[in-house]
Amino acid sequence: QVQLVESGGGLVQAGGSLRLSCAASGSGFVINAMGWYQEAPGKQRELVAQIAGDGSTNYADSVKGRFSISRDNAKNTVYLQMNSLKPEDTAVYYCNARIVRERAEYLYWGQGTQVTVSS
Repeated sequence: QVQLVESGGGLVQAGGSLRLSCAASGSGFVINAMGWYQEAPGKQRELVAQIAGDGSTNYADSVKGRFSISRDNAKNTVYLQMNSLKPEDTAVYYCNARIVRERAEYLYWGQGTQVTVSS
């Protein structure tokens, strides 16, 4: 089985920084794209950033220039560096990964980590 385990959330003041991590555990798989989503109270889950297997990235307009996604393939881990945080960034952040196992691709989600930005 494959599991995604997130860490790094917390409470920070506006203008501060946080770094989220998401590690995939298990064996016998290859990870394609990985991404981070946010889900604010009363809102749908939305894409924040994603990174493909070749390292190419895509960001939501609201976080461009402030957030940076990266991955360490040796550790099966994706990171989200969040700088210049704003109160509107407050949300539960979920990572996901498209993982190939037994010749089929599956979409996995982490359990979510809370990020709260105070004004």
